[in-house]
Amino acid sequence: MNAPTLSARGWHTPVPPDHPAAALLSSTAVRERCAVVMGEVERGRSPFFTWNAAALPATARYVANTVRYNYPDLAVPYHSRWRHFETGGIDRWQELGDRITAADPLERARVAVDLVIPSVLLDAGAGPHWRYHEPSTGCTLARSEGLGVASLALFAGGALSNQPEQPLRSDAAALAELSAARLAEVFQVGPDNPLVGLEGRAALLRRLGEVAAATPAVFGSPARLGNLVDYFVARADRGVIEAEFVLATLLKALGPVWPGRISLRGIPLGDCWAHPALSDGLLPFHKLTQWLTYSLLEPLEAAGLQVCGIDRLTGLPEYRNGGLLLDLGVIRPRDAGFWTTSWKVDSPAIVEWRALTVIGLDRLAVAVRAELGLDAASFSLPKVLQGGTWAAGRRIAAQYRAGGTPPIDIVSDGTVF
Repeated sequence: MNAPTLSARGWHTPVPPDHPAAALLSSTAVRERCAVVMGEVERGRSPFFTWNAAALPATARYVANTVRYNYPDLAVPYHSRWRHFETGGIDRWQELGDRITAADPLERARVAVDLVIPSVLLDAGAGPHWRYHEPSTGCTLARSEGLGVASLALFAGGALSNQPEQPLRSDAAALAELSAARLAEVFQVGPDNPLVGLEGRAALLRRLGEVAAATPAVFGSPARLGNLVDYFVARADRGVIEAEFVLATLLKALGPVWPGRISLRGIPLGDCWAHPALSDGLLPFHKLTQWLTYSLLEPLEAAGLQVCGIDRLTGLPEYRNGGLLLDLGVIRPRDAGFWTTSWKVDSPAIVEWRALTVIGLDRLAVAVRAELGLDAASFSLPKVLQGGTWAAGRRIAAQYRAGGTPPIDIVSDGTVF
């Protein structure tokens, strides 16, 4: 199947196919460039880490046991934001969906996309002290689950809609006006309940609104995030669309949202950082955008599309997956001071650790499937993550440290981790 092309018309920042940034805005670039860094580490040329392949089998067994515990029937869903909406065994999306009056499955998919895009962008680490108390259930939630449920409350309350009579929407105009004070109110932030990167999160959603409004080719006019469904339906080949095309669309459409990042000849590169192992020094990860792509699989399938080539996306280089590899000794720091340093996201050591995590997850996925007796077709990478490495990373963190904190301290602005 030939991937559809991206027209330059109606885009905030068009990316011509022959632009040097175009190749970097892909999962292929993530995997290939991370492999270069892994090669340097395996050849002993890194000042930061060694790769301990001998620890991989035991790590695979630990992950496989975690999968069996969480999903005894091995029926693992995709790793996506939707799992957080199901925290505590409550299907909050189903409850919210009951409020959608339109019978059209495309409209239901639009609402799902309206919800999940802002929710994913709000998913960077909350910090160890923030909690969200859900009034309707009495649940008190932290970290990703708390952020997910709080973001659903933000959406359900109509904060992202520009049409009072249709609260379940994410309109560009409403997003562009979202204040940090409104976000703090819904997320219950205060002196005794601090949320890492509150201002950065609000600014990110405002920027999302501005960029969506300037990208009518994807989000329509007036711009609504859910119109992304129609964009993909129109470009599918007999109902089939490539996961890489979904990711490429998001990277090109939403790339200008990310603040203060590297640009290449006028094109923002998003989650892309400097590393000396690459000839041009550029190492992309696109973690949140790949997480968003995983989170769009279910809405797009509900709209009647088949998304193929999912395993061409990569694992997510963040503190649960990467923390698992550190805690179980697959990735070994050369300097003991690594564990006690407060790292910035652009620190060379953190960039390298993330690269090793991407390739490590590919290798671990093969070993985990062998442990479970499954193949890649039945146990795709997002299922390995869900079952899986992310859960195992949280599990080992809870065993090793009070409160289940990550093994390293990363200073976050609320837009990466």
